[in-house]
Amino acid sequence: MAHSPDTLPDKAGLRSLALARRAGMDPQLRAVASEVAAGHAMDWLGDVAGEIVSVFSPIGHEIATEPLIRRLRAAGAQIALPVVLAPGKPLIFRLWEPGVELVATAGPGRMRIPAPPESAPAVAPDVLIVPLAGFDSRGHRLGYGAGFYDRTLALLRRAKRIEAVGYAFAVQQLPQVPAEAHDERLDAIATDAGIIRVVAED
Repeated sequence: MAHSPDTLPDKAGLRSLALARRAGMDPQLRAVASEVAAGHAMDWLGDVAGEIVSVFSPIGHEIATEPLIRRLRAAGAQIALPVVLAPGKPLIFRLWEPGVELVATAGPGRMRIPAPPESAPAVAPDVLIVPLAGFDSRGHRLGYGAGFYDRTLALLRRAKRIEAVGYAFAVQQLPQVPAEAHDERLDAIATDAGIIRVVAED
């Protein structure tokens, strides 16, 4: 159930806690955990041959997605990456073919995010692999405060069935993430500790 604004825990504080845990991981452990999480994600996704799967280009201390992308391509999936159009707008997704060099594009705030060039086709993904600052076992996520994925998921889910899978390190899990009316829940979360299967809330 969504909380009222007056009872919401401090999202900024929870975000800082989860990000500090992530940043404190040993680099070697981070690499191993990324490979393990990729295996768990593939076990959950099953047969992805012919599907369009949107992954993300990791920034900072985010979990590496290259191990997952490698497995997805080997399984016959087409890979797309998100592109930020403008603040307050949903993301779009462009196909990323093997061998195509990514270009730096505008992200939230002053961030620059690698994405396919404008010549790459825009597509509607079947699966979204969603970056996380923090998450809980109910499928609620903390992003980075810009709301891009909430707006995007709401738009895509009105058009067709979309599977949204959070992707992060297990240390980023929180006991409870505050949920507001506009927040879009995940269908599952894949981490190095396994898969969190999200059940519907009453």
